[in-house]
Amino acid sequence: MAERNLYLTNLPVEEALGLFTKALEPYRKTDTETVEVIHSLGRVTAEAVYALKNSPLYDSAAMDGVAVVSARTKGAGESAPLTLRQGEDFIPVDTGDPVRPPYDAVIMAEDIQDAGEGAILIRAAAAPWQDIRPVGEDIVQGEMILPGGHKIRPMDVGVLLSGGITAIEARRRPEVAIIPTGTEMIEPGDEIREDSIIESNSRMLEGLVAQGGGVPVRFAPVPDEYDLIKGRLMEAAQRYDMVLICAGTSAGREDYTVHALRELGEVAVHGVAVKPGKPVILAVVSGKPVVGVPGYPVSAFLAYDNFAAPVLEAMTGLRKTSAPVVKAALTRRLVSSLKHREYVRVKVGRIGERLVASPLARGAGAAMSLVRADGFCIIGQDVEGLEAGSEVDVALYRGLDELEGALVSIGSHDLILDVVADLTPRRFPGINVSSTHVGSMGGLLALKSGEAHIAPTHLLDGETGEYNIPAIKELFAGRQMALIKGVGRIQGIMVAKGNPLGVSGIGDLPRCRYVNRQRGAGTRLLLDYRLKAEGIESSAIAGYEREAATHMAVAAAVASGSADAGLGVLSAAKAMELDFVPVGNEEYDFALPAEYLELEQVKAFIQILKSGEFRDKLEELGGYSAERCGEVILVGG
Repeated sequence: MAERNLYLTNLPVEEALGLFTKALEPYRKTDTETVEVIHSLGRVTAEAVYALKNSPLYDSAAMDGVAVVSARTKGAGESAPLTLRQGEDFIPVDTGDPVRPPYDAVIMAEDIQDAGEGAILIRAAAAPWQDIRPVGEDIVQGEMILPGGHKIRPMDVGVLLSGGITAIEARRRPEVAIIPTGTEMIEPGDEIREDSIIESNSRMLEGLVAQGGGVPVRFAPVPDEYDLIKGRLMEAAQRYDMVLICAGTSAGREDYTVHALRELGEVAVHGVAVKPGKPVILAVVSGKPVVGVPGYPVSAFLAYDNFAAPVLEAMTGLRKTSAPVVKAALTRRLVSSLKHREYVRVKVGRIGERLVASPLARGAGAAMSLVRADGFCIIGQDVEGLEAGSEVDVALYRGLDELEGALVSIGSHDLILDVVADLTPRRFPGINVSSTHVGSMGGLLALKSGEAHIAPTHLLDGETGEYNIPAIKELFAGRQMALIKGVGRIQGIMVAKGNPLGVSGIGDLPRCRYVNRQRGAGTRLLLDYRLKAEGIESSAIAGYEREAATHMAVAAAVASGSADAGLGVLSAAKAMELDFVPVGNEEYDFALPAEYLELEQVKAFIQILKSGEFRDKLEELGGYSAERCGEVILVGG
């Protein structure tokens, strides 16, 4: 009589999975491979991916119409139309055409009137950079497109290609052997015998493995013969990354699986406190995870979900996600047209008891907003807009669990935020950084309204010369706040390689075509402070009103030749291979309510700032100091 297996245990699921994971730890490794971007859908990035090209590649027309010199359109009005002549005052352009000096604005076709003989009439003056997509508006060379550990989606493929990326390093898809067992098993379509069972569990497991990012390799059913089962297990463990063996896991006389596994390797667990699904086997053979899956279909599903899926997720870097529709509060007012039903891309995060939705770029060319977004807020055709604080429905295309672990950052931009966003999910799975760049003051106001966890800031107090703390005390009077010290960084004037205009400081800006940061940005406040100190009027600087949202966008404008100079950080200049004229050092820190220091996301953020890996990245970028990085200062209260 065949020996019964009476060594079943009754471990809790968490304990069983912990034992299994511990048994696998000595063998764990992550294999990578180079994958063409056009074939990368569903793959997981092994490392951060940075843009090689700008998008657009040049300053381009955002509309069909005519390119003009904005200065020559002054005075045009409804009652005083202005005549422009082709070749002298304008050139025709179509959407996407290059717009090169001296032309600096586009008037769309609907707003011009044919006056005959190559002339047109216009009834409104054109503002500088009107309806022009500046170089790098969507993607800037050197900026991070995707972090490591990111599952490639269709919109990611398009953005990667737009950024000049043709191949990425991805985690290799693990091959999972699936071995059905049982003398009574037959294949679908085979002749049915009196004692036969149509084998189907392995096909369900195939689908689950494929859905989880693995490559299923199914074996033909193996009869209940010890040597045959042992041989298939040995073959599968040597050739593949993981093995699922179906049935034969319980205490029956012909349940040989656990005996074969004990002979071939180590059985970490046999039997868990799950009903149905108790007779699960968790083993390691030749350094490969082996899961003995019970024969009943529901038990097989639960065994896979509880034990095989987490191991596969660790191998692939993929996480199971859901896509619910959630209620969230808008962080800023949205204006819309009654002509359209509008889908606004938003970032979503939890602040206290509510979800908040931060709108992203709404332009039709802003493909990166699809990559950054967590979902869509839909504005109906009969709605003119939505006020800040309004509760809206957001259709998510990230899992709600990802959003729950998001650290919501709204404020000033710096390249180090990309570094933190890349390192965080790798070191703290389930936690990620969600950043929106609105400038230092915009970030502090978002913090005051309860729309963010932290606000990156570098606000200089003109009276004391102190950074950040005076502004926080004034804006949050009577409230206990905290400041997480970030980095010291060098601000300076970015100019083309070789510094062709010989720029030596702020005093030389009036003879340059300048590109500025947006209102409320700390960099713009620093410029205004220095201009005042040197007695220079902002109106003396050509391009003072031209705004860019990030340091990298400023650098891209200078590198492309559409601007001669722009104020920004040294790391951005290095990334775009520009010359750099130092203006001064400043402190780039992170403000937050003191009670948020207890949040897991904030604790993870501080640990990343203090880590050696983060400091190594700072050295690579250049222009930073980190003596007090991660230090916490309490402010006010």
